[in-house]
Amino acid sequence: MKKLLLLFTVLLISTTNILSQTDTTVDLKKLDEYYAKMTKDWDIPSVSIGIVKDRQLVFSGSYGVKEKGKNEKPDENTLYAIASNSKAFTATIIGMLVQEGKLNWEDKVKKHLPYFALYDPWVSNEVTIRDILSHRVGLGTFSGDVIWYKANLTSEEIIKRVKYIPKAHDFRSGFGYSNVMYITAGEIIKKVTGKSWGQNVQERILDPLGMDRTITSYKKLDIKKNYATPHGREKDINIPIDWVDWEEIGAMGGIISSVKDVSKWMIFNLNNGRVGKDTLLTKNTRNIIWTPHNNYTVDHTSKNDFNKHFSGYGLGWGLSDYRGKLKASHTGGFDGMITAVTLIPDENLGVVVLTNGMKSPITAATYYALDQFLDAKPVTNWSSKLLEKTNNNNKKDTCISERKEKRVLNTKPSVTPTQIAGNYKSDIYGEIKISLEKDQLRIKFEHTPDLSATLKHWHHDVWEIVWDQKHAWFSFGTVKFNTDNNLNIKSMDFDVPNNDIFFEELKPYRVSE
Repeated sequence: MKKLLLLFTVLLISTTNILSQTDTTVDLKKLDEYYAKMTKDWDIPSVSIGIVKDRQLVFSGSYGVKEKGKNEKPDENTLYAIASNSKAFTATIIGMLVQEGKLNWEDKVKKHLPYFALYDPWVSNEVTIRDILSHRVGLGTFSGDVIWYKANLTSEEIIKRVKYIPKAHDFRSGFGYSNVMYITAGEIIKKVTGKSWGQNVQERILDPLGMDRTITSYKKLDIKKNYATPHGREKDINIPIDWVDWEEIGAMGGIISSVKDVSKWMIFNLNNGRVGKDTLLTKNTRNIIWTPHNNYTVDHTSKNDFNKHFSGYGLGWGLSDYRGKLKASHTGGFDGMITAVTLIPDENLGVVVLTNGMKSPITAATYYALDQFLDAKPVTNWSSKLLEKTNNNNKKDTCISERKEKRVLNTKPSVTPTQIAGNYKSDIYGEIKISLEKDQLRIKFEHTPDLSATLKHWHHDVWEIVWDQKHAWFSFGTVKFNTDNNLNIKSMDFDVPNNDIFFEELKPYRVSE
């Protein structure tokens, strides 16, 4: 009980630096109190928030603890994975290479990566750099992530498997958020410059902007120190989990940074690509990156919270209008960390929210800050409103419970574990091996040791996947073994319900021993 009381007390303590109260009419102390309560209400281990206004970091607040069960608090220098907020860095580097004449936005991807191929030969030949940066190549959102997730594949090896990802819609006719296309962009940067994506980020952005705590490899965390621990969430409990290595696929989400450093990145962008007396982005590059290249439908027949009129994706940034002002923003999802970066260029205003849990108030924190600085009326309690919505959505998510309810007890498989054991091949991934060890079936993925699991009979020819490790994006899952008329196993189908890593795309088939 004393430990619980201590943890509760720590969660209420914030590390806040109100840097420039005289530069704004916003009550920053009230803002700080709001965020302290929000952190407790959302049951998030920690939140670090930074607000820039008129090229200054005017507010930084950090709340909670860096790891559940421990007392160390975060601050403005605490490192978090910013994940897909890294995509804006990738697009910016491409823009710099265009400025230098080393690339063109309309370059065909095959010009630089001859092995690049998608679901259709004609489409493969036509895809441009602009296409892969704006998610309009015809793939589905998150499709293909099962290739790279926790895998030890190189970027080139990942890209060579992209041709097996199924088509979701026609080329340039829809939006499909594609991490594998940003991995492709990173490999183009490497081919053109002769340096890794991480080296380019360091030399072209981090060094000029003075982002001296930002890294592109989790292996440097212990050197930098002061970093948050990722947390998964199971049965409404936050569970500390290990950091995952995203260095090889960094172009789609590999940056690890802090509130103080991201504030420098926001100021750079609000200053249209200039830092000090140096212009790193030309006007043309800034305009292309912040031009919608792929649009989403907005309902113009009914009111929305922000009187929004357009919404789309530029190059590495989401674009829309927020209460009549242009908004450039992005979010990021890393295993156990959710983050957001939002800019209102007309107001020289930016907000960064970094969190280390899966039930995250990034949107609530961002909207509340924006509304305070835009003096929006009436005042909306975004934390309360969005928390209620999140809780209701979680209650409605019955994808796992429904599967468990449909389990048929007291059934037997039509094939024995000995028959199941063997080698399977997934075109999109590689080898998946099932072995019989001490009377238990074990499944191992060739390129992803962390996905190893034990298979336990569920019902009929379906087996439950009992993962060796806890994973942030998924938990329960099953695999079904398919046989021919002579009960020879031909293939297997995965069913791992989640919204991010699509195991059903693997489609493994039996291969000879």
